[in-house]
Amino acid sequence: MARYTGPRCKLCRREGTKLYLKGEKCFTDKCAMERRPTPPGQHGQGQGRRKLSEYGVQLREKQKARRTYGVMEGQFARYFEKAAKQKQGVTGEILLQTLERRLDNIVYRMGLASSRAEARQLVRHNHFLVNGHRVNIPSFLVKPGDVVEVREASRQKPRFKEMGPITSRLVPAWLEVNPEALRGTVLRLPNRDEIDAPVQEQLIVEYYSR
Repeated sequence: MARYTGPRCKLCRREGTKLYLKGEKCFTDKCAMERRPTPPGQHGQGQGRRKLSEYGVQLREKQKARRTYGVMEGQFARYFEKAAKQKQGVTGEILLQTLERRLDNIVYRMGLASSRAEARQLVRHNHFLVNGHRVNIPSFLVKPGDVVEVREASRQKPRFKEMGPITSRLVPAWLEVNPEALRGTVLRLPNRDEIDAPVQEQLIVEYYSR
């Protein structure tokens, strides 16, 4: 499956905001947005950001959301299409809830990975169970009541035995996490104010509604 493999800090600089793609590095002064907040490339150096058209603003919001969650273009469009077909709820909020329900995001939110990219890799390597069944698909959508945990065979691996600093990250209220058991339960869907993605979802709705 296609996946972006270039410099992740370049994506943050392109969008002009921190997308927290590099885990703990994003919280230090080594973050590229702290050192070079200008757009990447020779034309971005020493210049202010160009004024965007209405379409450009909408496109950038869509790209921010897509890159924050590590989703490719076609898959993101399908998520929006399904959200738009829902008869109840706000389309933009449903879209963000769907992205939050991805298994790789749940692993990240639980504090079992320092970034969504690392969470995606851990899921692919068969380290997690959902309701007692092994799942290695990062895009698997969990639902309220689902239990996500590290496989017994994986618990003794160094990656999971050194979870202390990561599990200290604030866990959202819609998840219940037991750090010692390396297990979490999805209590409910998140409210919009509990989703810290740096996007204005209404602009994404307007982008796809052109």
